[in-house]
Order: sequence, then C-alpha cells, then structure tokens
Amino acid sequence: MRGERADLSAVEERFASFKHTEASLYFGSGYAANLSVMETFINRQDVVLSDEHNHASIVDGIRLSRAKRIKFDHCDIDDLARRLRAVPEGTQRFVITESLFSMDGDFAPLADYAELCRETGAILIVDEAHAVGIYGDRGSGYIEQTGTEDDVFVSINTAGKAMGVAGAFVSGPAWAVDYLIQSARPFIFSTGPVPAIASALDASLSVIHSEPERRQRVQRLSRNLRDMLLDRDIATGHSKSQIIPIILGDNRRATAVARELQNEGFDVRAIRPPAVPVGTARLRVSINSELEESTLERFSAAVQRCRETTLCSAVSS
Repeated sequence: MRGERADLSAVEERFASFKHTEASLYFGSGYAANLSVMETFINRQDVVLSDEHNHASIVDGIRLSRAKRIKFDHCDIDDLARRLRAVPEGTQRFVITESLFSMDGDFAPLADYAELCRETGAILIVDEAHAVGIYGDRGSGYIEQTGTEDDVFVSINTAGKAMGVAGAFVSGPAWAVDYLIQSARPFIFSTGPVPAIASALDASLSVIHSEPERRQRVQRLSRNLRDMLLDRDIATGHSKSQIIPIILGDNRRATAVARELQNEGFDVRAIRPPAVPVGTARLRVSINSELEESTLERFSAAVQRCRETTLCSAVSS
C-alpha cells in the first residue's frame, strides 16, 4: 500500500492491526465517532459510569443512548468501584473514560479500571484521542502502554491530534465494527470522506511506525517544560503528558495572560468555563516535536512575567 494510492478500507485494516484489534471503522470526526459508539452499543436500560471530566462528545452520546449516566470522581478508582458495585445485579454496565484527558493532561488508571471491569463484568470503552500516536511502544496509545488491549471493548482514536490529519477510528471486535456500519446514524447519514484522506492517514501511520523519535521527543520536551514551569512556581495541575494546563483560576486573568503571551508571539489560548470547572480557568499548552528547548525557556519566562504583570494590575485596580 505504501508508495501507492491508499484505499480507505485498507487504511482501516492497517489501523486495526496498529491497535491490535480485529477491525476499525473511520468516521469524519471524533465527535461523530463517540456519538455513534454510545448510541449504538448502549441502551436505555443500561447504566453508564462516566468520568466527570469526559469530553462533551461522550456526554452527548450517552444522552442519546437514554441510559442512566452516573458520574464518578475524576480518575478515582475507589469512587468508581463504589458506584459500580451499587448498580443492581443483572444490569449491563459500561465504564467510559478518556485515556489522556484533554484539559488536565493526566492519565486514567486504565489498568485499575480493567481489573475492576473484569471483576464486575462491566464493559470498558476508552477514548484515546490525545494518546494515539504518542504512547506505547508502537505509538498506538495508552491502552497499549498499560497492557489493557484485551480488556477494552472498543476505543475511539482521533486522527486530528498527534496523527495530524482529521476524523477518527473506532477499533474493536469485527462484529462490533460491522454493527456500527449497519446501525450508527452519524456514520450512515454522513457524507463519506474524500479519497485523499486515506493517503494522508496512511502516511501518518507510516511516520508513527518509522519515526518513533518524534513521540520520544514530544515526551522529553513535555517533561522539560513542566519542570521549567514548576521551577517558577507555576501550577500545571496533575499533568504528566504533552498537554500542560497552566492554572490561573480567574477567567479575566487567564484571558489577559493569554493576550500578553500572544503579543509576544506565543499562540496560547485561554480555556474558561464551561470547558473547565468554574475557578480553574487556564492556559492549555500542547507540545509538538518541532519545538526547541530555547523556545520553551522563553515561553516559561514569559508566562512568569505575564502572570506577575496581570496579578499586579488586578491588585492595583
């Protein structure tokens, strides 16, 4: 396939092999993929246990399923276990989480979740949007890195983040993918992707396979930036990944710091409620492999300077 024009069906097969699953299905967006998974496999009589920080597409998909949704505390295995075991026997239960959370940059304890689901018979669904292409020996994601491939029913893998293209793959058993093809409304009633997308996806998978140094560099740069920020007493929450939140708390302050940094040439955006909880407005930084250490040094110094400037302005006003 490489060196020739790629076919989307062949790319889906290649992605399934990449994820060590039987099959994969490509969707035009991660949002459509999550809606499809939730409304297709979950029924109104089921119970869904969902991390309180799960992405809006997961939440909306659960709503479409009409199942009962129980939020559990963010990445809290004890709270999940307590709530899961309180669900009446005989009820089909789903545990749904992101593997790497998009606003906090922290990881779900997937190995613990997998063990709990084995013990209770719950079904585990994982959104790998921000982990695919970066984590695991093959770069297939955090499921691979935690050795939980046999415990996850299906995963949702966005191709517009580290893969640098667009859309998303749902990966899992062949019967589940076939069921999505026959039943998922966002898939059935959406226009198919343009043929060129297959070649771009194929090329991305080739880069992930042949250039592991890219993801290694991303992880190294991310550790270094977190250390630089922490050395300047700048809070980065519980981030352990390439997603680094700079928690500022106040909405206006986050906006002001972002504006100052943009004026200095850094493309940084302020994230405010409802995208994040009230009182946790932040800058959201995402590291890529093309950045230089010197840029990170300049950025961390600029954050410190802009943060102090806006704090002084707030006090004087």
